[in-house]
Amino acid sequence: MRLMRGGTKRRPFYKVVVTDSRSPRDGRFIEIIGRYHPLSAEEPFHFNEERVSYWLKNGVQPSKTAQDLLKKQNLL
Repeated sequence: MRLMRGGTKRRPFYKVVVTDSRSPRDGRFIEIIGRYHPLSAEEPFHFNEERVSYWLKNGVQPSKTAQDLLKKQNLL
């Protein structure tokens, strides 16, 4: 579970995706389970809580950044 970058220069947004660890940062992914807009004042991140819990129960290891975002939402 990691972040996939989108947006333009100096205006990033990220999708939280489940992916194989061997794929590149913005490459193939299995499923999009959330989004993160660091510049947004209202609700900077949103997760599909059912899918997050499903993937965590099946052994997916979140990256450090994804782990921090999940802790802020009390999903981890």
